[in-house]
Amino acid sequence: MGTNSRAAGALLARASTLHLQTGNLLNWGRLRKKCPSTHSEELRDCIQKTLNEWSSQISPDLVKEFPDVLECTVSYAIEKINPDEREEMKVSAKLFIVGSNSSSSTRNAVDMACSVLGVAQLDSVIIASPPIEDGVNLSLEHLQPYWEELENLVQSKKIVAIGTSDLDKTQLEQLYQWAQVKPNSNQVNLASCCVMPPDLTAFAKQFDIQLLTHNDPKELLSEASFQEALQETIPDIQAHEWVPLWLLRYSVIVKSRGIIKSKGYILQAKRRGS
Repeated sequence: MGTNSRAAGALLARASTLHLQTGNLLNWGRLRKKCPSTHSEELRDCIQKTLNEWSSQISPDLVKEFPDVLECTVSYAIEKINPDEREEMKVSAKLFIVGSNSSSSTRNAVDMACSVLGVAQLDSVIIASPPIEDGVNLSLEHLQPYWEELENLVQSKKIVAIGTSDLDKTQLEQLYQWAQVKPNSNQVNLASCCVMPPDLTAFAKQFDIQLLTHNDPKELLSEASFQEALQETIPDIQAHEWVPLWLLRYSVIVKSRGIIKSKGYILQAKRRGS
């Protein structure tokens, strides 16, 4: 095992929090996998390559410091939005809650995305359905704490518009009636329904909710897949101690041309018991 992997292992053994950010994947060049077959495969590849790139750049000073929070990045791919071009860009994000029941994850993720991209606010944030136990149907109660935090972020002007993912007509109607800040969009997975359900379409049209499509798997990142990626990249660690809390995927689109200028992932993980 190389010195870099040992240094990374030593840092991860002492830290309590890991912030992993890929930077702009369009800047990855040689690192980028040409054609990942699925979103999950792309994400796993991104996690491993970001860890590799970070561990190869660890300075002796960092090892001496043993920081509590590790910032794991592909430094040359980090790209902030030019303030003079901000009005020309649409900054969108989708937030996946993975291993956290804390609604503060929502604020942490949005704050970190704004910081990474150098912007004051995100134009749109869609929240994927939070994880629930097998056999349990998603209810309004599951969504409420996260939605309340998103509403706070809209009111504090950190986000312009908020949306949902994979809600059926009943779930969307319940959220709409309860929420102070109404969802402006709902993503539908076309793998689960080739045609938009008519009752959902009618409800969305009545209340001006945009129906979008997506092809994300039900679980984009599991605790087990994150730990496997960690263990394979840095063998000298107790990967089972690390739990991913949330994952945010962002894209920056040039409004006038509809082209993607930047896209990437940001992830936060915690070490158990720390």
